[in-house]
Amino acid sequence: MKLIVPVSVLLASAALTSGCAAFTDDSVGLDNGVQVAAAFYPLAWVAERVGGGDVEVENLTAPGGEPHDLEPTVRETADVAQADLVVYERGFQPAVDDTVDENAEGAAVDAAQVVDLVPFRDHGVDSPEDDPHFWQDPLLLADVGDAVAEQLADVDREHASDYRANAATLRADLERLDQEYAEGLADCERDTVVVSHDAFGYLQRYGLTMETILGLSPDSEPTPADLGRLQDLIRTEGVTTVFSESLVSADVADQLARDTGVRSAVLDPIEGLTDQTADEDYLSLMRSNLAALKEANGCA
Repeated sequence: MKLIVPVSVLLASAALTSGCAAFTDDSVGLDNGVQVAAAFYPLAWVAERVGGGDVEVENLTAPGGEPHDLEPTVRETADVAQADLVVYERGFQPAVDDTVDENAEGAAVDAAQVVDLVPFRDHGVDSPEDDPHFWQDPLLLADVGDAVAEQLADVDREHASDYRANAATLRADLERLDQEYAEGLADCERDTVVVSHDAFGYLQRYGLTMETILGLSPDSEPTPADLGRLQDLIRTEGVTTVFSESLVSADVADQLARDTGVRSAVLDPIEGLTDQTADEDYLSLMRSNLAALKEANGCA
């Protein structure tokens, strides 16, 4: 039987174990404004852009952490319990889903209910499992921004017009990014991209075909047959680059690149920031990915 810890105990424990809670407890007379708990980086970035100076955002996934593996600590559970708004994606981080269900007392935005997720595709065949990496499509991320703005407007009506204006500015930035991708990938010598795991499927709407080494899970191991198929594909399609990722080991991708005599490079799934990307944000990382894709595929 699952033990549900009272919120008051969680808050006290978080204060003791961390020195102070990430969010200040309003019950002691201090007010940090509207408090948002976001499950992982793209959602935290959207909440910060939409909330502006009127909102304090706590990212539940620490920089450098793999979001799929997150098991909320007592402090992170307290963040969820204290938040005026929780922004998460049901199905992407099951432990976060449980924490929200058991502890969240404020409003919530579930990105999986805001956007239309598409299924994973394996060699052109739809999987029964939906692909959660929707933020690779800037327009879908803009939809989440609009939903966050509406929830913040309900929570904090005094600043409702500010939240909606911030969301409109965010949408304009993301529409501009979408146009850059559409134009940048419109005229390429190749359209096949080999990546380490299936985190980039939403980029296929720009005319790309994604071929994965590890399939759906970044922790899986490719079979000899998988590697043989990819080696043949790289040679047949004239693929110039095998892409690894920033938050998982590059060993398998680098070895495939060496075996086929092509370059290895990094394509960031933008699930979280690292020490190397601490000064970047979603927009700059997406533009770096676009530059890497254009170079790899010989785009005009």
